[in-house]
This record gives sequence, structure tokens and C-alpha cells, in this order.
Amino acid sequence: MDAEAYGGKNDRRQSQTQHDLPRILDAAARGAGLDRAQWQIQRKGDEQLAVRPLDGTEPRLVDDYIRHLVAELRAYNAQRVPEARMRLRAVVHQGLVELADNGFAGTAVVATARLLSAHPLYDALAGHPGADLALLVSDDVFRSTVEGGHTTLSTEDFTRVTVRVKEYEATAWLWVPAPATASREPGTAQRGKHAVPAPGEPAADRPEPAAAGAAGISNEYRGDSISVTNITGAVDARGAVFGFGSSGG
Repeated sequence: MDAEAYGGKNDRRQSQTQHDLPRILDAAARGAGLDRAQWQIQRKGDEQLAVRPLDGTEPRLVDDYIRHLVAELRAYNAQRVPEARMRLRAVVHQGLVELADNGFAGTAVVATARLLSAHPLYDALAGHPGADLALLVSDDVFRSTVEGGHTTLSTEDFTRVTVRVKEYEATAWLWVPAPATASREPGTAQRGKHAVPAPGEPAADRPEPAAAGAAGISNEYRGDSISVTNITGAVDARGAVFGFGSSGG
């Protein structure tokens, strides 16, 4: 995991990122039913390299964990100004790892670092400003989890990319989870909003307001006069209704 634009933040916001990142990652793991206490984690400012055993839960790491992480980031960022958002680049790879004197060693560790530095991953966040996370998985992980049918994700959710960083070159698979939007069926209006005809749509196809006396409530209001009452002093308005009228005056 790596946080976007960390170096451009001031000291206070960098400290906040370092404080909040582990807690967001822990919360996402709990939501996915994964125990990060069993993982070996190498921390580096706005980055974390987590090593976990191959135990058959790898599909949940790619699927459930990332989905919960997106949800945690969405909730976190909703409470912050745009400059304080946390957006993550995530990588999932697999291979043999050795615990060395100054961290982890092995070609799998190097490959993970190269994937995390890949231009397609940076470009994905830049090209999707509303997204809170971009995920890049190695070809091995993609084939054994997604392509193998062990996740709720489809192969069409991913884009095949070529990663070239220093001496490393490999195929990887990119997924940018869509930001939360109000869902609706094509051609229908969102609840609480008027339907807006598409450009060129005939006026006859537009929904007509309910006729007077018909069942339902009309959104039209025709008033010949408006009464305004000025109130001074404290008023107990519990249960009161203000600003209403009836058609016909």
C-alpha cells in the first residue's frame, strides 16, 4: 500500500496519514474477516508492505479486503477537505519471502515494489479523480484468483497492463473500483428529482403533472396570493408546518 501525494503534504498532514493509514487497513481487514495481527508488516511512512502466509484466503484478499478498504476510504474522505483525502495505490503479489536483518528479502518483494511504482497505477488514480483506490495484481495472482473464478470480480473488471520499472518487466492487471454514485435505471429519474428529458427527446414523452383532483399529489403550485406572517419572540414550533399553500389562492 502506498498513499498518493504524501510528499506534497505538510508535516501535520503527513503525521495524520501515518496515524490513520494503519487504522484504515486494520478496519478493512476486520470487515473482510482477515486477521492482520497474523501478518508481518514493514512500515515506511505512507507505505506498508504486508507479508502473509498462503492459507487459501487469497481470493478474499483481492476481493473482500479491497472492497472493504474502498468503503473505509470513502467514509474517511467524506469527512475531509479535498486536500486531506487519502487515496491509495494497492498491489497484491505472491511468492517466497525471507525475513532479513533490515526487512524482507526475495524476488517477490522486489516485484511488489516495482508494481507499486508502476506508471499505470499512478495514471489510474490521476485519470479517476473520484476514485479512492487503484489496485494492481500480478499475473499469477490474477490467474489464480479472478480468472480462476474464486472471486466475485469478473475478468472484465480488470485491464491488462505491462509494467516496466528499472530491470523489472511483467504483465499485471489493473482495477479501479468505481466511486459511489446514486444508482438508477436508465431513463428514470432519481427519487426526489424531476426527470430531465434527454437532448432531442419529444415534449410529448415527458411526464405530465398529476391532474387536479386525481389520485396522488401534484408538484404544481398556482397561488394568486401569498400570506406572510411575521413572528417575533420565541416560538415552540414542534409539530408545526410552515410555508404551505393551496392552488386557487
